[in-house]
Amino acid sequence: MTLAFPPEIHTCEMHTGGEPVRIVTDGYPPIPGLTILDKRRYAREHLDHLRRFLMHEPRGHADMYGVIPVEPDDPRADLAVLFCHNEGYSTMCGHATIAMARWAVDEGLVTPREPRTTVRIQCPCGLVTAHARVTGGRAGMVHFESVGAFAPLLGAKVEVEGAGTVEVDVGYGGAFYAFAPASRFGLDVRTSPARTLVDAAWAVTCAAKAQLDLDHPDHPDLAYLYGTILTDGTPGDERPSANVCVFADRQVDRSPTGSGVTARMAIQKARGQAGVGDERRFSSVTGAVFTGCVIGETLVGEHEAVTVLVGGRAHYTGTARFRAEEGDPLAGGFTVR
Repeated sequence: MTLAFPPEIHTCEMHTGGEPVRIVTDGYPPIPGLTILDKRRYAREHLDHLRRFLMHEPRGHADMYGVIPVEPDDPRADLAVLFCHNEGYSTMCGHATIAMARWAVDEGLVTPREPRTTVRIQCPCGLVTAHARVTGGRAGMVHFESVGAFAPLLGAKVEVEGAGTVEVDVGYGGAFYAFAPASRFGLDVRTSPARTLVDAAWAVTCAAKAQLDLDHPDHPDLAYLYGTILTDGTPGDERPSANVCVFADRQVDRSPTGSGVTARMAIQKARGQAGVGDERRFSSVTGAVFTGCVIGETLVGEHEAVTVLVGGRAHYTGTARFRAEEGDPLAGGFTVR
């Protein structure tokens, strides 16, 4: 089967805390579907060669991250997005939401208003409201209000290969993550080699996927474990709490992980470690810091849940025009591990 590639795909290149954000700006074919989850499913089943084209080598790498703008089906939304990475399409991404809000203001997709401009972004997990600080018509710091976040499992025991019984907390912040202190594996998230952290987190993810049942009351497409976040075991109140997120196919988030920050705050609230109005700070492998603050209580189905305000900064790195040259046997992309 011959795969069809557009003549060119144009992108805006950004990063949030070091984590790449490749925003498609032109050339991508329309993605049909009545709902955003329908569009996500269509992209996975019919256009996945374009994800590989943009995410994988030689145009990307094993830890590339992308955003595909689509038509919203939520009338409240200013724009809608699909998120993509080395393995597929995530349901939420905080670092990309921060970048998208800044880009939407700077590109005039919403009318800039000083000192703050609101951008409503429909994500596969639901509507996310972002607030960009604006000076001189340009956006800077961004905060976004999460979808309902909750902690369905606290202290769940999983049997992890090479580590025995490990207790994990599972939180949902637009995607589900398992959380465990890195010290449980004799590791330090600030000083241990990245490969050892990835191996430990991946072992937890594999065990949790096999042994824990997850569900989401809104849609079954949301009910899957996206990855594992290893932490330094501190709450982030006196100093930033370091963590490393390993998601999708062993992909390492360079940012503190916005959806992970949301899930961590939901866990802290469930454990009585944070209340409404309490702000925490979280840092990543690059030293970048996101803030997280519980701003409200809600329900997600029968789950007691919270809304979290997450803050961070995104920066531009360039633009690109990608094409597939005729006769190139590697035009569709490849990965090397």
